[in-house]
Amino acid sequence: MYICCQNISAMIENPPRLKQEHLVKAFKLLSDPTVKSFVEELNDGYYYWSDVKYKRPPVDIDPVQLWACVVTSRSLKMIDVWDKYDVSFSVSNKMQRQCHDFDMNFGGSWGDSTIIPTENKERYLISSLMEEAISSSQMEGASTTRKVAKEMLRKSISPRSRSEQMISNNYETIHFIIRNKNQELTPDLLLQIHALMTHKTLDNAEDEGRFRINDDVVVANDITHEVVHTPPSHTDIASFVDDLCKFFNTTERATFIHPIIKAIIIHFMIAYVHPFVDGNGRTGRALFYWYMLKNGYWLMEYMSISRIIYKSKPSYEKSFLFSEADGNDIGYFITYNLRVLELAFKELQNYIKKKSSQRILSSNFLQMEGINDRQSVILSLVKENPQIVLTIKEVQNRFMISNPTARIDIEGLVAKGYLKQVKVNKVKSHYIKGPQFDELIVNDRFQ
Repeated sequence: MYICCQNISAMIENPPRLKQEHLVKAFKLLSDPTVKSFVEELNDGYYYWSDVKYKRPPVDIDPVQLWACVVTSRSLKMIDVWDKYDVSFSVSNKMQRQCHDFDMNFGGSWGDSTIIPTENKERYLISSLMEEAISSSQMEGASTTRKVAKEMLRKSISPRSRSEQMISNNYETIHFIIRNKNQELTPDLLLQIHALMTHKTLDNAEDEGRFRINDDVVVANDITHEVVHTPPSHTDIASFVDDLCKFFNTTERATFIHPIIKAIIIHFMIAYVHPFVDGNGRTGRALFYWYMLKNGYWLMEYMSISRIIYKSKPSYEKSFLFSEADGNDIGYFITYNLRVLELAFKELQNYIKKKSSQRILSSNFLQMEGINDRQSVILSLVKENPQIVLTIKEVQNRFMISNPTARIDIEGLVAKGYLKQVKVNKVKSHYIKGPQFDELIVNDRFQ
């Protein structure tokens, strides 16, 4: 049996079973505006039973009765997602506000050059794609440091370990999705994404790009080894994939579900059904990313969602557990992921502010005679990190330019004395800070 271990610190407490009298009384209590307002605040946070029981409402209500009020309130706004698995969620006021804010910031043509400076879009894009590839892989056990991983991606170094292979796969898969973002999801494309994501990382290579063919898989606590989730039977996978593709490709539905929430649901369902032996988390996050891009949320290319999830992994995992323990109410998972989007957007804003200050430094180099925009950035990189080792391939990848253009830029800086060429072998060279770099910078600036 394959055991997918999750780093869940402790098992959760199941909510109490509610009696009919609890539910009847809940309707009466919710007619009180103060109780209704209090419960709506709890629903905005989509609190689980273990949190709700410690809340103090404005009137005297015992914890179980308060939970009954929460459940009743949610039931009034419940949307069914997949009847077969009884998956549903309640639309909270906060969800609607967040989706509106995301529409204003992530979608359409709003603020394209305001959020991402036009002259630096490609550089921000490359950096964010690397961050997403690294963090998504680290969540699944990749142990390579960010510095080593980025060097591998920038310099197109062949992966030297399973961890590096996971990151390389993730990076290539994201690029594949960007190129094919307007395609419809098909079973074959789903298998292709899984194959790209898991290439050379599974115990059995035959499982790459193949749905699982048995039920020998469970999700367990990696400390206690207690089973926390048993996926549906493998015999359900074919019909699930058909439903998933229809859900992914169509917008027509009796009840409208916001595209961002749909993307989160798609992520959840891959994780819930576990259609693959391994790589379900990575594949689920890839489909979330794809669906967002497909629906016009262009800013997603510049944001690392997995970086935020990785830093709050216990909350990510608990949102799954809360959902399953509360009758597959995935409002917990949706609420968590909407918060992740907010934090990812703030991280992007902070990153751009940081890079803006670096851009000021590179603009000073740009004023020097015979230095183009890319060369000014290279000089600023050397100024900030005198130990940096550059390659033609890295410059090519960093600026998304051709090999000849990267070579001209680098060799031009070598000819001027800013960089020094160090031969690695007959073909490959490294480029480091030139011995006269500081002197040349001072002289050229004040000419």
